[in-house]
Amino acid sequence: MRIFVINTLVLVLLALVSVLVYIRIAPDPVAMVHRPVPEGAAPGRPVMLPGGYLMEERFALPPPDLAARLHPIITATPRTRLLAGDLPASGGAGHGLSGVSGRATYVTRSLVFGFPDYTTVEVLPDGAGGSRLRLFARLRYGQGDFGVNRKRVQGWLARLGPALPARE
Repeated sequence: MRIFVINTLVLVLLALVSVLVYIRIAPDPVAMVHRPVPEGAAPGRPVMLPGGYLMEERFALPPPDLAARLHPIITATPRTRLLAGDLPASGGAGHGLSGVSGRATYVTRSLVFGFPDYTTVEVLPDGAGGSRLRLFARLRYGQGDFGVNRKRVQGWLARLGPALPARE
């Protein structure tokens, strides 16, 4: 009986380690996650989803200027990198990856287990020289994220916000 229990524990441990290794090394499904931000949020009215956060804000800066300020804030976040897409940059050029201009998807991995969270960002013109900023942060694995995506997006907006005039 003792051998059976030990063997079972070893098998369970190996299965757990295998799942965690897979999560760390699994390729990011670019075609699945780099899609338009869904509708539903409005300025000042974000939408909480199971394991996700959807928000929209308006700014009085043109899209290239807003993107030029936002992109470095996002990529300065630990364990975050640009996965796909291109935000508009001053002079009309993007940040170097092909894709839909005005939309970029970033992946942020958790510190311990490397769980990926994806954030799709859209910086769109909003008439009279302003911008609409739409962000959709969500997890890939599991049902809930304990508010991590909401906190990350709100942190980006807090770092961006003091320097930018909002639009009604």
